[in-house]
Amino acid sequence: MLNRILGYAAIALAACPIFFASCTGENEKDTVASPELVSCIPSDGAEGLQGPKLDVVLSYDQNVKCLSSKHSQITVSGGASVTKVNAYMENVTISLDGLEGGKSYVLTVPEGVVEGFKSVQKPSKAVSLSFSVAESSPAPGPQTHYTLDPVTSLSDVNATSQTKKVYQFLLQESGKRMLTGVQSEGTANNNDHVNSVYSLTGKHPALAGYDFIFLQFSPTPDDWSWKVNYGDMSAPIGHWNEGGLVNYMWHWNVPNSKDAWEKGKTGNFDGYGFYTSEISFSIAEALKEGTWQHDFIMQDIAKVAGYLKILSDAGVPVIWRPLHEAAGNYNLYGIRNNAWFWWGKGGAEACKSLYRLLRDQLENVYGLHNLIWVWTLDATKGAEAEWANWYPGDEYVDIIGVDIYEDNTEAKNFQYQAAVDLAKGKKLVTVSECGNIPDPAKCFNAGNKWNWFLVWSSGTSNYRFNTQNYWKQVMSSEYTISREDMPSLK
Repeated sequence: MLNRILGYAAIALAACPIFFASCTGENEKDTVASPELVSCIPSDGAEGLQGPKLDVVLSYDQNVKCLSSKHSQITVSGGASVTKVNAYMENVTISLDGLEGGKSYVLTVPEGVVEGFKSVQKPSKAVSLSFSVAESSPAPGPQTHYTLDPVTSLSDVNATSQTKKVYQFLLQESGKRMLTGVQSEGTANNNDHVNSVYSLTGKHPALAGYDFIFLQFSPTPDDWSWKVNYGDMSAPIGHWNEGGLVNYMWHWNVPNSKDAWEKGKTGNFDGYGFYTSEISFSIAEALKEGTWQHDFIMQDIAKVAGYLKILSDAGVPVIWRPLHEAAGNYNLYGIRNNAWFWWGKGGAEACKSLYRLLRDQLENVYGLHNLIWVWTLDATKGAEAEWANWYPGDEYVDIIGVDIYEDNTEAKNFQYQAAVDLAKGKKLVTVSECGNIPDPAKCFNAGNKWNWFLVWSSGTSNYRFNTQNYWKQVMSSEYTISREDMPSLK
């Protein structure tokens, strides 16, 4: 995940109350301010946490480090222990073990243990974080597992004939062959990655992924050196006309304030972003009519609908995966308030409401019936109880995807079963993003009926197992489908 374009970073979330020790010095005017803590997971005073293990994440306003020689200065009360400390970019993750149900604890990080990278910089202030662990509960019963038996029709009863044909094709190939897929490079609306795979292997990926990440900049002024104009849909239309399938996602940029939105109308997009560490945009306010946040998202939905309509008018079905990775990564950033992106930081209910609003607008207001709706499950071990909370519901979803970035080519048995179980086997499942490609032969030998894989846009060899020979092996496998293998679905 950390190899992805735009440098996906760990997230800083809603600010929490922290107690700081004072810090002064004689040469204060000659030093750089210390790293400031902006949030923590869990929040100070959190109750009912689950033990015996817990990851505490401290997020700062800049990249920080924590020297191994200082790890022993970090302590936790109540007989628990600090087992690991890891600093990465803005975050310091402190792993705790030995927590007991019904007890309260205090985690202490002394002054200066966390450091910035700037020269002549003040030491960081001390942090004291209290929390309590819930009483132990009975162990859960055995998990019910399902076999894949997807419904035979799309959730949109008014889907176009071409869209229905695509879905029927996916049903037909489920358990037989995986579609090969790649995400577009650079400006997110080109076929460069598709063509580079062809240059390497002699075959084009069957599925091309595109992104509305530059929606704010479209259409662009003539003097911009990097043109991003979604009014030009020649790349996805061309791929479809050559027999391929089209996938769109949306890294949805939002303004940090109403003032930033007003500036954006003049072409100044400072204060826009999609990471929760950068953006204070409130999903709760965005769901309320009459707020500027609501006005903004409705404007953006209308804009993206206009571009999707170009594809609809050209007869191009779109495998549509909005609000991806909403829940973030539970284990890496903690069980609570863990979202990387603003559409997840308000929690599961708010995110589901936004997903349903988006679907209602695109389908019922803008009349788009060329969309196959994909929901991304964050299938992280240890957070199974959280998965179903984020699922919008069978009536809103056609396919369940899992984004998997692992340093291997295994069949992804755990993620596969998680995706199947989420909808009790009723929905097709896919590796909606990956780095290293899961070996198609291993997947089918394991009985994993992934519909496709889609390699993220980091070139053909930026993941260590995706060697030239492996790409050739995958594209020529009896278990995969290239664009050259596709039937006409028009």
